Amino acid sequence: MTDKKIESVRNIALVGPAGVGKTSLAERLLAKTGAIKAAGSIDRGTTVCDFDPKERELRHTLETALCHCEHKGTRIHLVDTPGYPDFIGRSISVLPAVETAALVLSAQTGIETGIRRLMEAAKKSRLCRMIVINKIDTEPEKLDILLAEVQEVFGKRCLPLNLPAEAGAKVFDCFFAPEGGDTDFSSVAEAHEQIIDQVVEVDEALMEAYLESPDDVRPEQLHDAFEKALREGHLIPVCFVSAETGAGLDALLNVIIKLLPNPLEGNAPPFLRGEGDDAQPAEVKPDPKRHVVAHVFKVVVDPYVGRMGVFRIHQGTVTPNTQLYIGDARKPFKVAHLYRLQGKETEEIPSAGPGDICAVTKVEEIQYDAVLHDSHDEDNFHLRPAAMSPPMMGLAIEPARRGDEQKISDALNRLSAEDPCLRVEHRASTNETVVLGMGDLHLRMVLERMKERYNAEVVTHPPSIPYKETINAAAEGHHRHKKQTGGAGQFGEVFLRVEKLPRGMGFQFVNKVVGGAIPGQFIPAVEKGVRQALESGAIAGYPIEDIQVTVYDGKHHPVDSKEVAFVTAGKKAFLDAIGKARPIVLEPIVTVDITIPSDAMGNVTGDLSSRRGRIMGNTTLAGDRVVVHGEAPLSELQSYQSQLKSMTGGAGTYSMAFSRYEPVPPNVQQELVARYESPPED
Repeated sequence: MTDKKIESVRNIALVGPAGVGKTSLAERLLAKTGAIKAAGSIDRGTTVCDFDPKERELRHTLETALCHCEHKGTRIHLVDTPGYPDFIGRSISVLPAVETAALVLSAQTGIETGIRRLMEAAKKSRLCRMIVINKIDTEPEKLDILLAEVQEVFGKRCLPLNLPAEAGAKVFDCFFAPEGGDTDFSSVAEAHEQIIDQVVEVDEALMEAYLESPDDVRPEQLHDAFEKALREGHLIPVCFVSAETGAGLDALLNVIIKLLPNPLEGNAPPFLRGEGDDAQPAEVKPDPKRHVVAHVFKVVVDPYVGRMGVFRIHQGTVTPNTQLYIGDARKPFKVAHLYRLQGKETEEIPSAGPGDICAVTKVEEIQYDAVLHDSHDEDNFHLRPAAMSPPMMGLAIEPARRGDEQKISDALNRLSAEDPCLRVEHRASTNETVVLGMGDLHLRMVLERMKERYNAEVVTHPPSIPYKETINAAAEGHHRHKKQTGGAGQFGEVFLRVEKLPRGMGFQFVNKVVGGAIPGQFIPAVEKGVRQALESGAIAGYPIEDIQVTVYDGKHHPVDSKEVAFVTAGKKAFLDAIGKARPIVLEPIVTVDITIPSDAMGNVTGDLSSRRGRIMGNTTLAGDRVVVHGEAPLSELQSYQSQLKSMTGGAGTYSMAFSRYEPVPPNVQQELVARYESPPED
C-alpha cells in the first residue's frame, strides 16, 4: 500500500504569465511546510524548481518542474510551469497530472496576455480552477481593480475566499471565519455571503435550507457542494498572497487542504479505449487494488543519467519490481527504482498509488503521453490529448560541420522527446530539415541546448511555409500504365474518383472494385501510388489533404500486372483526377497577441492589416500597455519580430498560435504554382 491515503493527496499546477511569482510561491510553500530549511532566491539561483543553468541565467522558468511538501497530514504535489508565451505548451502539457490548475497573477502587473488560453486549456482538461493573486503588498486600490478585471474576464463566479488587510500585510478568511476584521477593500461579510450563495446553487437541498434559515448553514456543511461547484466550473475561488512577505501563505495552505479536491473528488480523467472515431470512454478509478493505469506527462533526457519518465498514477499501485507495459507494447519493463521528485533531486520510494506523481529512469522506450499499465486489458487506453496548439514558427537547419548529420539527428530526437511542443520535419518537396517551435525564444533555447548539451552546431535560415493543397470539387481520373521492354512487361489500369472532405479530416482511401477488375493483392499498390502523390503535391508541390479517393474499376493482365505497375497507375490516375477537381493551395492562419505600448497601437494595427491580417479586438493592460488580438497568414509574419521592435522601440512582444488553414488569394496561388517545378515523370 502507499504511505498516504488517497484523500490526503493534492495535485496542483501553478500556471500563469512570466514574472508573477509562481516559482517564488512554490519556494515559500516548501519552506513554510518544512520541506526545505529556507526559501531559496531566484536572483541567487537557489530555488528548488529553477535548477537548469539556463533558467538561473535568465532568472525565469523554462521547463516544468515538480516539488512536494506535507502539511497537516496532506501531501501536496506542486507543478511549477513556465510563463513565457513561447512555452505555454509546456504548461498545458502537465495539466493531465493534476486535479487543480491555479492561475497565478501579480497584483502589480494585473491581467496579462496568455491567461485566457491557460484557463481555457484547464477547462478543456476538466480541471478545477482557482486564481492566486500574488504580490499583494501594493496599493490596495490596485487589488480591488484587479479582482474586478478578473471577474470581467472570467465571470462573476470568480469569488474571493480571503481578502487582504493592512495594506497587504495580512489576509482574512472569508469562508470559514465570516466575522473577520477590516479589509483593504470590500468586506469579509460581503465576500462570505457571495461565496455561500454561489456554492449552494449546485445543491437543491442546501439551497432550500439556506433560503429558510441562512444563519443555520455552516461552511463545514458545504464541502461536497463546494467540490461539485469546482468540478462543474460554477466557482473559481480567488486567494490573495504575498510570496515575498509570507502574507496569506497559511490561508492558502488551509484552502488547499480543506477545499481543493483530492483524486477522489476531482473530475475523472478523460481516458479513452480505441482509436479515432471508434474510441469510447474508458473507466479509470482511483482504486489502489485495480490494474495499474498511469499517464506519462513529462520526459527528461539527461546526457549522463539517461531517459526519465515522470507519470501520474490514476489507478492501481506501483512498486519496485512491478512490470509495466508502455501503450500497446507486448513486452513489459520492470520498475527497478521508483522515485519522487523534488526539483532536480530524486527520492526513492517503496510504492505509489492513485494520485501520486513519481518517476522511473533508464527506460528508453518511454514517451510523452504514453499510458503505463500492468495488464493487456488496458492495451488500447489513451488519454484525450491536451489542448495544445501545433508549433508553427520554424527554422530550416543544416550542419555547421560536415559529418555532424548523425549528431544533430540524435540531439533533435532527444530534445523532441522532452518537449511536446517541438517538432522536427524533413520536407521532401524542399529537401529541408525544419525545426518547428512556438516562437523565437523557444527555437533559440532549442538551438542553444543542442550546442551546449550535445555539441551540435547548425546553420539556420527561414524555412518554406507549410502550405497544403486540397480540392474544391469531385472528379474522376484514369490511367493505363503499359510498358514493354523485351521480357515480362508492366500493365495496370486504374479508374478512381476524388471527393472533398471537411477541413481537417486528412485522407481516406476507399476500395469499391468489384468482380476482380483489380486483384485484391494490387489494391495496396494503388493506395501506395496515391499516397506518393499526396506527399509530393499536384499543382505547387505541397502535401494534399482533406480528400477521399475511391477506386472503383480497373484492368489487369494475368502475366504483366505487378505491384510497380499499379503504383504508377494509381499515382497518375490520382493526378489526372486532381487536375479536374479545381485544386487550391491552403495557407496556415495564426492568431496573434501583440503586447505593445498604447501609443504604438495605430502603427501596429495598420502594419498587421497590410500583412493581410485581421484585427479581432484589444485588451487594455496596466502600465499604459495594450494587447492587440488578431490573425494573419503565417507567411506574412516570418520577419515580424524585427518589424515589431522597430515600431515599438523594442518594447513590443508577440505570441502566436495555429488557428486554421484557408485558401490563399488567387495571385498568391499563381505565384506558388509558377515557382513549382513538377517532378520528372516516371
